[in-house]
Amino acid sequence: MKTTPLTCEKCFADFKESLDELEDIIKSAKSHDLDEKSQKRVIRSFEITHELALKTIGEYFKKMGRNNHLGPRDTTVEAFNEDLIDDGKAWLDMIIDRIKYDPLYPEDFQRDLTGNIIRKYFNSFLNFERKLKEKMD
Repeated sequence: MKTTPLTCEKCFADFKESLDELEDIIKSAKSHDLDEKSQKRVIRSFEITHELALKTIGEYFKKMGRNNHLGPRDTTVEAFNEDLIDDGKAWLDMIIDRIKYDPLYPEDFQRDLTGNIIRKYFNSFLNFERKLKEKMD
């Protein structure tokens, strides 16, 4: 089976599709009580969207001739330095919150993470989408 190589454009399209899905889930969650099942749906969609954003940033750097493989934190810092993201702290907080949400930690963090996603991380994704689109045009 032949696989299509990843490109920045393909990763960006996947990210945008995931972002649209996250938006739909957030709108649905806002119109209903945020029960545990709804919170898990928001978080799962957020995690996928965040991973796709990081993959898109990595492919963007490859396209620009910077072929170094960075972890999420370093990728985030580089994206901030390259003006792909405008709120570096929020993006670093995403990484920290995803670590805190790990089931290995006994703390009940689900409600806090869901609130952060709805209040600030979703808007950070929208700003990234806008900035990368401008750079790619």
